[in-house]
Amino acid sequence: MKKVKIAAGLCNADYGHIGDQVAAATEAGVDIIHAEAADMYVLPDHPLMGGPQVVEGIRPRTHLPIEMHCYIRECSELFIDITADAGANRIILPLEYFLGGAPLAYFIKRAREKGMEFGLMLDCVTPARFIEEAIYWVDRVHVVTHDIDEENWGWRRSQISMIRKLRKMIDELKPGVELACDGGISAETLEPLVEAGADVLEFSSPIFRTPRPEYKPATKMQIIKNVIKIRKAIDKATKKAFKE
Repeated sequence: MKKVKIAAGLCNADYGHIGDQVAAATEAGVDIIHAEAADMYVLPDHPLMGGPQVVEGIRPRTHLPIEMHCYIRECSELFIDITADAGANRIILPLEYFLGGAPLAYFIKRAREKGMEFGLMLDCVTPARFIEEAIYWVDRVHVVTHDIDEENWGWRRSQISMIRKLRKMIDELKPGVELACDGGISAETLEPLVEAGADVLEFSSPIFRTPRPEYKPATKMQIIKNVIKIRKAIDKATKKAFKE
């Protein structure tokens, strides 16, 4: 049976106990630690969040791959070097700011030289077709699935057709590229994304926070219970989608 991976997103983790929370998520059975880095522009509600220093701090607390998802509109080869040296295994850049320019080729080349995989993120309303040429270069197509309705925070139902298009594109052009969905996903709502062909689902609040309205940092046991709940939901959805 296909295994859909769980990425534990640190955006809503307790940064005062980030190492302990990463260790708990690792023990609980997640597949990837998903760290973030944000500038003052691309993710204005989380300005200057995370970065290589966080990756360096959590690297000793997990044996799992750490990917750094960068909500940034500028990059450099030095930044690639710092990210790799901090212990990241993959870097993900926003396609909108780097598509079509020579710098992207140099960033990908540099990441490869430093032993990192490379991914491109498609943001909220970026068409799937924008990745068609760049897909040959990358290891991950990372789709932000957040709803834009603040009163109904979750993932956008319009996203399903996009995920299916990307799944078909990957299978036809470069099989092996991971297709990830990130934002607003929970154990209760993940089934259509699994059916549409996602390989990786990212969760932050559903792992590292207690349910709303309390919404407090989760304890180690709560983190483990949260991951178990998500894994059961993914496995159920996978069996249903692929009839295995």
